[in-house]
Amino acid sequence: MSSGQTESPPPNRVIQWRAIMSNYLAVDLGAESGRVMLGELAGGRLTLEELRRFPNQPVELPSGFYWDAFRLFHEIQEGLSIAGRERKLAVAGIGVDTWGVDFGLVAADGGLIDCPRHYRDPRTNGIPERLFEAVPRWEVFSRTGIQIMSINSLFQLYAMRLAGSAALNDADWLLFMPDLFNYWLTGEKRSEVTIASTSQFYDGRTRQFDAELLGKLGIPARILSELVEPGRAVGKLLPRLAASTGLGAATVYATAAHDTASAVAAVPAEGGGDWCYISSGTWSLMGVELEAPLIDRRSYELNYTNEAGVEGRTRLLKNIAGLWLLQECRRAWAATGDRFGYEELVEMAEKAGPAKAIVDPDDFLQPGNMPNRIADWCRARRLPPPQTPGEFCRVILESLAHRYREVLEGLEKLTGRQIRTIHIVGGGSRNALLNRLVAQVTGRTVVAGPVEATAAGNVLVQAIGAGEVRNLEEARAIVRRSLEIRTFQ
Repeated sequence: MSSGQTESPPPNRVIQWRAIMSNYLAVDLGAESGRVMLGELAGGRLTLEELRRFPNQPVELPSGFYWDAFRLFHEIQEGLSIAGRERKLAVAGIGVDTWGVDFGLVAADGGLIDCPRHYRDPRTNGIPERLFEAVPRWEVFSRTGIQIMSINSLFQLYAMRLAGSAALNDADWLLFMPDLFNYWLTGEKRSEVTIASTSQFYDGRTRQFDAELLGKLGIPARILSELVEPGRAVGKLLPRLAASTGLGAATVYATAAHDTASAVAAVPAEGGGDWCYISSGTWSLMGVELEAPLIDRRSYELNYTNEAGVEGRTRLLKNIAGLWLLQECRRAWAATGDRFGYEELVEMAEKAGPAKAIVDPDDFLQPGNMPNRIADWCRARRLPPPQTPGEFCRVILESLAHRYREVLEGLEKLTGRQIRTIHIVGGGSRNALLNRLVAQVTGRTVVAGPVEATAAGNVLVQAIGAGEVRNLEEARAIVRRSLEIRTFQ
């Protein structure tokens, strides 16, 4: 088992556009739902079609809070079968992307011996402070450049070590969520760099795992897998899956396996460094693209993170509790019989008028009765709490816009850049009220879309690996001429 040497990205090639259509399948798993998307690439244009959507429902057990990895893999196979068995498609590639930090542990016989925990599992509460007693906080950041958050893989592993986890002691491999699904698809155990970079035991300067850091904490580095760059082929579908899905020996690619990395690959930016992005969904991930990690005292004090991107680039960003607040409010209201759609809530927020209070979204990372928590937060600070669902929605959206402005100012200070355009991609880019508020509060041009940025990036990174798209710039040009984009001044 490798301690994490990284393969070099493929060289740029001169591409002649294919007259025929190439089909790629993007498996995109988010915190609320997953889907299998068909990406059709022909003549320098991309079209996307959803083949199957399914819920991602975590499971709470006496021992903790888990992802239902087996159910998710079943749903992935069903989606692949729609392409192969029902549609009779020949596919040029399959790629899987998911959220970051979470992982499964695999034994020597190839079996899963620890089902992946949900990053909101309470086992990491208070763990960062205990870890910093062994390795100081600044050293952890300076080695990895990753924002200190209790959900990070490093703290999950340290919690397991402190608890004397038998699974950790017996494991032979650690596979992050997309790596685990790639293993089940192909039988190959690899770690893709963009997902590995969320762990807080990956060094973005060398693009290798930091085995020494794990050793200082008593965590076995032998569980680390070989690292591969986005766009590399992992392997072929296992014979059983090749037959059952009807796809034959299709190639599975290590796409930009962290969903944010895929989304950023599809940001429709054109040249220059005067733009930033917000990948807007359950989380809002706001940042810029750099040639190398920015790891210094300023980025440490402002708690920004350096994650790996496509073609050796770095995504300097901040994790913000995004539309999670609104999702939790909807869940609380639904429990009392009030089921509101997102469009309905946005319309109510428009009618509610300007928010009477601005909250800090990052104070609401844990699940719970979100309307009560927001109201209590306001009362504790002698601010008028929202009363109606429309007012709650307005407070959340305006608060996100103000938080984006703070993060934007931090990015400008760290990089010395003047950011003129904010690209909002992902599901949150459909929220016209939020887009307008961001433009107003930040004083920047907002370019919203594509909504399906993650799936688009997933497909296009596969196409780069397959030699059908030359590089990241060409991929972004395909996005600009293929998918819907709106501008808010």
